[in-house]
Amino acid sequence: MANESIRKTRWGIFAVVVVGLLALGGVLRAGVIQIPGHPMPQAAGQQVALNIVHHPAAVSMSNFKNGFSSAIDPALPAVVNISSTKMVKEQNNFPGFFNDPLFRQFFGNQFGQGQGQQGPQQEREYSLGSGVIVNSNGYILTNNHVVSGADTVQVSTQAERTYKAKVVGTDPQTDIAVLKIDGTDLPTLTLGDSSELKVGDLVFAIGDPFGIGETATMGIVSATKRAMGGQIEHYENFIQTDAAINPGNSGGALIDAHGDLIGINTAIISGGGGNEGIGFAIPIDMAVNIMNQIVEHGKVVRGYLGVTIQTVTPDMAQAFGLSHGGGALVGDVSPDSPAAKAGLERGDIILKLNGETVSSPDDLSVEISEMAPGTTVHLEVYRKGARLEKDVTLAVYPNSAKGSAPSSGAGPGAALKGLQVEELTPDLAQQLNLPNGVTGVVVSQVDPNSDAAAAGIEQGDVIQEVNRRAVHNVEEYQAAAAGVGNQPVLLLVNRGGTTHYVVIQPQ
Repeated sequence: MANESIRKTRWGIFAVVVVGLLALGGVLRAGVIQIPGHPMPQAAGQQVALNIVHHPAAVSMSNFKNGFSSAIDPALPAVVNISSTKMVKEQNNFPGFFNDPLFRQFFGNQFGQGQGQQGPQQEREYSLGSGVIVNSNGYILTNNHVVSGADTVQVSTQAERTYKAKVVGTDPQTDIAVLKIDGTDLPTLTLGDSSELKVGDLVFAIGDPFGIGETATMGIVSATKRAMGGQIEHYENFIQTDAAINPGNSGGALIDAHGDLIGINTAIISGGGGNEGIGFAIPIDMAVNIMNQIVEHGKVVRGYLGVTIQTVTPDMAQAFGLSHGGGALVGDVSPDSPAAKAGLERGDIILKLNGETVSSPDDLSVEISEMAPGTTVHLEVYRKGARLEKDVTLAVYPNSAKGSAPSSGAGPGAALKGLQVEELTPDLAQQLNLPNGVTGVVVSQVDPNSDAAAAGIEQGDVIQEVNRRAVHNVEEYQAAAAGVGNQPVLLLVNRGGTTHYVVIQPQ
């Protein structure tokens, strides 16, 4: 089936992405025990005093004639080892097997089944990671996946001191967590300005890989504002580096040639689980913004625009009449959202935000997320050949808000061959979780070798438009499809209640 083919293709791509929560936080398991978990303490309402440096002077390479210890040595004491534990249910791969009468005739109840069974047992799972002390009174930045679901968190310093840590708060959307240990006059790292980083800048990664002890590696900034289409976290604005990052480095420090903290190490891309020179760090500017909100409010409050957006590829740009790609295509507008109230429409392409070019959907998502609710933003929008100006006042991002999308008719054009559709009945609409009022045709079958399958069309998708022409039934779809010829086709597709655009290129 097309679904299975596409799914296998995606897994083939994702297999090389070793995400922080798997690759960078080492996980170990101990024997079976049964104890309850303990809730984590939550946020304290106070500000964190930080030592921040902006626009530092360039460092002369002559300072490093004897090596890089002048930048690394002062940073080492502020990078800590983090170990966490949590209880997980023991997996039973043979349900009912141990209760089989024949099995119990020979082995009785020694495996804990049958009469007197105490239910599913639990086992303790250990996780290792790293963290960075950013405040002398004990505030620590690390990754959410290092401490996610933990019952206990322990911090060990270079001075061989061990502390029990409290989780002040976490933000899974950016994979940031803030910890607090009881201490004073602790060593800290000065915070740099990650917005000033350039490709080619010298950087060092410090952490505790594999739990072997504090380790420093060297590399350069390979890219900035790197995104992976939501494969690692929801808001992606990574610093990419070739400094060696390995399992256990999660939450560790990425420092510049001054020794200033400019990123929190998070993930790697690897074919075999080890370092292959492609690592990612969360920019410190983003991490500090998240930390301040967690400490002050107990949670992260984000600006909310209310659109589902996707990438404008060259094919998509051509279909919409633009000369080039870039920007963020509005695939859907949430009812009663700031975008809806400002008059944004499905099919609009957001080109600029407050006068700055929007290069991609990730670019827009990150910028909006870091703005306070109530902020009024100015958008430049492309719509049907015209450029419009829109002012939108952001609201508070709701938990249920839609995220950014990454992104047989008679005689159909070449691009639509292999695609079969049927009428959208009320029963089908309910099964497909579609909101009331959705019209279109349902994709009933997709040839896995077709151009439609290659473009990502799946069984169960609802086609609402063909080349910006609304279709309400199979007859209208067939008429629109027949006029396509051998040209690329722009479809508006509704999947599970969210619409997005797809361009199908005939091969």
